Amino acid sequence: MTATDLSLATPAVAASDNRSAPGRPVRSRGWRLVGYAALVLAAAGLLLPFYWMVVASLKTNSDVFTIPITWLPDPVVWRNYLDIWQRSDMMTWLGNTLLLSVVVTLLQVVTGSFAAYGFARVRFPGRNALFLAYVGTIAVPWQSYMIPQFILMSKLQLSNTLWSIVALQAFGAFGVFLMKQFYETIPEELSESARVDGLSEFGIYRRIMLPLSRPALASLALLTFVTTWNDYLGPLIYLRSPELRTIQLGLNTFISQYNAEYALIMTGSVLSVLPVAVIFLLGQRHFIEGIATTGLKG
Repeated sequence: MTATDLSLATPAVAASDNRSAPGRPVRSRGWRLVGYAALVLAAAGLLLPFYWMVVASLKTNSDVFTIPITWLPDPVVWRNYLDIWQRSDMMTWLGNTLLLSVVVTLLQVVTGSFAAYGFARVRFPGRNALFLAYVGTIAVPWQSYMIPQFILMSKLQLSNTLWSIVALQAFGAFGVFLMKQFYETIPEELSESARVDGLSEFGIYRRIMLPLSRPALASLALLTFVTTWNDYLGPLIYLRSPELRTIQLGLNTFISQYNAEYALIMTGSVLSVLPVAVIFLLGQRHFIEGIATTGLKG
């Protein structure tokens, strides 16, 4: 092909590209709208049961399971939120659950972040093998060592006390793994410079690593709080006294006593979900940032 042919062909190719270019953004915009619509439908499917639970908590007992479903309560029965406090020990249940969730979360954040610093920054013989063995315990189902654990707690006189739940959940391999992955994204040069300046390992952990790892700490705190708040099997095994019941145990006993009071049951369910929803909404930015950056090198 001669130079003249190339010069004639070039405008034709450019014209062809210009004709096809406007179609690409249209197609891309169409697929984006389809994706948004799918996300909206998925979100609606996830939120619909929670919406129905809230609406049912504001109905009379006879209107909860009416057919067809009424999506707006008429009349709105706010008294259900007064009756639930009078007819159950809701204050004790919420207090015990909040105490356990806060204490366990604080201990997991402290122990998990401190142990993760040792695995991520301190070099010692067998470090990698010990870390793999410790993280490998995540794959071991709790039911396999539940009975020996209960026997141990009973011999330590911790059974039927809140301390049994604290002792069992104060340490977790998942928290160590999460924090270690985040610590490895922090440049090693910061620690080396601090050591040259005479800062101890604990000083590096407290003054450098912890302030830089706030997103990961927030993620670990949120996950631990939600897990402890929703825990049912652990309190069921170790907490037998009525004054030690958590919100999950309390709602179970309330359902057995008022199995026909569906409006009150939904009211108690709303009260059990509300604190977790509020905490997640307040910390979702840090939670998403911590999950997104954990494990990224560089």
